[in-house]
This record gives sequence, C-alpha cells and structure tokens, in this order.
Amino acid sequence: MDARLDMFEDVNTSPSLEGDMSIPGKRRTTTTATAQNGVPDYNTLDEPIRETVLRDIRAVGVKFYHVLYPKEKSSLLRDWDLWGPLVLCTFMATILQGSSSADSMSDNGPEFAQVFVIVWIGAAIVTLNSKLLGGNISFFQSVCVLGYCLTPVALALIICRIILLSTQTRFLFFLRFVTTTLGFSWATYASFIFLGQSQPPHRKPLAVYPIFLFFFVISWLVLSHN
Repeated sequence: MDARLDMFEDVNTSPSLEGDMSIPGKRRTTTTATAQNGVPDYNTLDEPIRETVLRDIRAVGVKFYHVLYPKEKSSLLRDWDLWGPLVLCTFMATILQGSSSADSMSDNGPEFAQVFVIVWIGAAIVTLNSKLLGGNISFFQSVCVLGYCLTPVALALIICRIILLSTQTRFLFFLRFVTTTLGFSWATYASFIFLGQSQPPHRKPLAVYPIFLFFFVISWLVLSHN
C-alpha cells in the first residue's frame, strides 16, 4: 500500500510540461531571444500577403546590395533563397539566347535552355567540389551565393547590350571587353568573399579555381554575344 502511495505522489509532484500555444488571428509578440537579436520573426500565417511579398523583395534587394558591396560575409549564407538566382538566370538566358528565326544565320548564340543548364549545372558542380574539399556549407547556400554573384555579370551584359545597339568598332569591342572583365572579376571576388570562409585554409585555391571557370564561361557568353 505504501508503494502505491509513493507512486502516486511521484506522479503528482512531477514537473508539468509547459509551452506557448499561438492563437490564430493574433500576432505573436517579439519577446523571444531571436527577435531581440534583430532576426525577423517569420510567422506569416496571419500576415497579409502584401507584407510577405514586400518583405521577400526587400530581402532579395539586400542580397543584391551585399554582392555589389561584399563586406558582410554571412548575409547570403544565413538567410539563403533561390529567388534572386532564378531571376538573374532567366534574365540572362532571355538576352543571350540566339534568334529563333530559320533565315537568320548570323546569330548563332546559345538557346535559352542551354544558358539555363550552364548556370545551374555549373553552380551544382562548383558546390559539389566545395563539399568534397571539406567546406562547411550546405548545397543550397552555395548555389544561392553563386547565383546572386551573377549580378555583376548581368550588369555587364546590360551595358554590352546597349553598346551593341550602335555600329561596332574596335573601340566599342574593347569597351565591351573591359566591361565584361570587370563584371567577371567582381563576381569572382564576391564569391570568394562569401564562400572562402567556409573552406579549409590549405584548400582555398582548389575551391577558387572552379569558381573562376564558372564565371569565366558565363562571361565569355556575354562577350561573344553579338
């Protein structure tokens, strides 16, 4: 009998499970440690669609800014997404694709699908190489960084496309070459700033070489587009 009483006493005196149940239609207060540290609270179940879309657009814009001014090394790695890379890849593939008319033999540029495959397969190969070298970064984080770092190359493509509107001369070709080289160099530099910290120090050159080739191939497509 005493044993049974002790058993029930242990049950009654055991600590209860406590938690926080959110109520539908009521916003959560940002009193958690995460919200206090400045990280946004991503509870969007009761958030207007307009606010969600605007917040995502602002987040993409911030990532573009960090690529153009690569000072904060963890911004792209912490909150990764693939919206920016998808927009850049679609934009560049649309401009770089060759003419679809059968009687136009002068434009032998790549097709839309070819550019799309080069970008995404190339990013996947660079990411796989980074993982095999012991990099402490996830697959989608690396693809996100490589995709966003296409921003300087895309800007170079826009400038080259504007230059192509006039009659081509050697000077204009040299101007296109310089513009493409600057975009290529800036994209490679920004990628190294973001991805270099995830590689072992003695293997960073092996990780940079595929990144160099990745942006070199895309930059060559930009320069050869006529």
